[in-house]
Amino acid sequence: MKKITVTLYRSPIGRVAYQKRVVKGLGLHRVGQTVEHEDKPDIRGMVAKVPHLVRINEA
Repeated sequence: MKKITVTLYRSPIGRVAYQKRVVKGLGLHRVGQTVEHEDKPDIRGMVAKVPHLVRINEA
């Protein structure tokens, strides 16, 4: 299956609680941290909730 990399480039501090939970659910803890996930609809949906905080790269 295809993979995508998700990078946290802005801090979730000061954001609403659900956005913080989405970032944590993606496995991101620090600004600049990158994680790799399978390209699934549920992961895409999570990324769509916080596009202003993360960047994705399709590999």
